[in-house]
Amino acid sequence: MTVAGRQRRESARMQAAELFEQKIKPPEVARRLRVSQKSAYQWHRLWRDGGAQALTSRGPSGSRCRLSPRCLEKLAVYLEQGPAAHGWVEDQVWTAARVATLIGRKFHVSYSVSGATRLMHRLGFSPQVPARRVAERDEQAVTAWKEATWAEVKEPGRPAEATSASRMRQASPAGRPGDAPGADAE
Repeated sequence: MTVAGRQRRESARMQAAELFEQKIKPPEVARRLRVSQKSAYQWHRLWRDGGAQALTSRGPSGSRCRLSPRCLEKLAVYLEQGPAAHGWVEDQVWTAARVATLIGRKFHVSYSVSGATRLMHRLGFSPQVPARRVAERDEQAVTAWKEATWAEVKEPGRPAEATSASRMRQASPAGRPGDAPGADAE
């Protein structure tokens, strides 16, 4: 959820607390605040048990980061060094799986591939995207290949009139009964 979304949700909970204090029932609170009745009943139960304080936000949900701020700084340095510096010499691409492995090796903390992806994004990196082009890349050879070879192997696209929005085979107009809709169309 975005920061703005969390703020709107927090505001709605505080408005709900005010309405509950005025003895307004949860279904009416849900209608007024444009939230589900389930949310209104949950908020009412929290409000009843702990007052308006119980409806204040406890921060973003989800598990907390298992790496300290210092370890996150070190990880960013390791990622800047590139995969080759850490044993992946095949290419210069940080995949989420490699980052998860690196975290395990350096910090002895287990991260899933999706968790490593979220951590990379948090640090400003994106998986599977090289930071720069390889030094050995020959731009003239790439251009020549695109113009000559790719043009030959690329399959031509279907003409626009051959497409249909339906997954079914289009029936021919001749096969329609005379009184069916569209029978007179050619």
